[in-house]
Amino acid sequence: MIFPEHIFKAYDIRGLIEGELSPEIAYRLGRAFVVFMKKNGFGLSGDKFVVGRDMRESSFGFSEEVMRGIEDEGGTVVDIGLVSTPVFNFACAHFEDHTAGIMVTASHNPAEYNGFKMTMGDGLPIGGQTGMQEIKKMVQVEDFGTVDKVREKGNRLKKEILPVYIDHIFGLIKKENIKPMKIVVDGGNGMGGEILPHVLKVLPQIDVEYLYIEPDGNFPNHEANPLKIETLKDLQAKVNETNANFGFAMDGDADRIGLVDEKGQVVEASFVGALMGLEVLKKHGRGRMLYDLRSSMIIPEVWKENGGAPDMCMVGHANIKKMMKEKETIFASELSEHFYFGDLYDLESSDLCLLYILEMLSRENKSLSELVQPLKKYFHSGEINFEVEDKDEVIAQLDEKYKAEAEEISHLDGLWMKFGWGWVSVRKSNTEPVLRLNLEVGSEEDMREKVEEISGLIK
Repeated sequence: MIFPEHIFKAYDIRGLIEGELSPEIAYRLGRAFVVFMKKNGFGLSGDKFVVGRDMRESSFGFSEEVMRGIEDEGGTVVDIGLVSTPVFNFACAHFEDHTAGIMVTASHNPAEYNGFKMTMGDGLPIGGQTGMQEIKKMVQVEDFGTVDKVREKGNRLKKEILPVYIDHIFGLIKKENIKPMKIVVDGGNGMGGEILPHVLKVLPQIDVEYLYIEPDGNFPNHEANPLKIETLKDLQAKVNETNANFGFAMDGDADRIGLVDEKGQVVEASFVGALMGLEVLKKHGRGRMLYDLRSSMIIPEVWKENGGAPDMCMVGHANIKKMMKEKETIFASELSEHFYFGDLYDLESSDLCLLYILEMLSRENKSLSELVQPLKKYFHSGEINFEVEDKDEVIAQLDEKYKAEAEEISHLDGLWMKFGWGWVSVRKSNTEPVLRLNLEVGSEEDMREKVEEISGLIK
């Protein structure tokens, strides 16, 4: 089979519905997935494989082909239907008889895209370093090297996951402590609309105003990507109009969030991560925590002050979840506003994020902007992308130029350097053919000066 090789990415399979993905790819993926799991000792004939899907128009057809492939390879399908990625991941990790799973989704990508996320039974994703290439080869040449010489066609079960998921996340907070509040939720016409209203029904004291909550794979109102500030304009306006305590947004598959304070101001990702980590620490008292190397210095500072043991980590959910398991961490924060909870199998959950925010505001008797204000200590550049010919050479030249001046250097993920004035990170994107620059300094003027200096060198 000929298909664009770039659809097999670092963390998932993702491409255009027209010309890049096809029902045949979905079918072969189902078969290859079962074979891969069995070959690597994760599954035996008859084990159960979870399949979920998002609301895109093509997702139903692709999920049917994935399930047909799993059945033809002798696997038992657990069809959980229309779900968010957090609920899907929970279904893979929470139930001992679930070997692994495939979620049909293109996350925050526009309507013309779709894709597949693969998750093992411990919640770890299959990515570029953990089997993606082996699966890609099987799909490409239709050589599944079937493990069972004689195999029977598998069967299909339907399973309702949402009630179990809701019970689990409410077991992590004290809902009786949550006070009456007014909030605005922007579902972005994504999968949050299928899940979050059921979560908030458990909290009748919360007055919710919903925007774009109906799942619609055409995304008629705005791109379901809260990292893009322009997608939050309607949320900001509605918060101001209704005098809400805060606004909450989700991406297409509801595993990332955006947060707006009571003044309609967007809360920066590092500040959200810092506050979320403090909430987890209040429950655990102490524990190891991770923050990705693009994050503000304020995160490790406030976590350490409050009993946490912060460690820097690589970018990307596959890397972070793996490191969480290795280091037995209680929480991890990523600048892309993925937040990972040790009490939830090291998985993301936008729903749990919302519950923690409600619990925090109920306890502190302060507005969200008042809680964020003390965190505004440094000036972050935001992520700046560069298209360059030889990315490794550029990183090597920056390393050579600054190594004598740097107080600390890490090659954990690209090049990260700490100086007396702050820090800088230059790394290759896992998802795009670009170099990404992030840096942070103690003053806005110095931050702009350093961005200009290092950008000039990269260019």
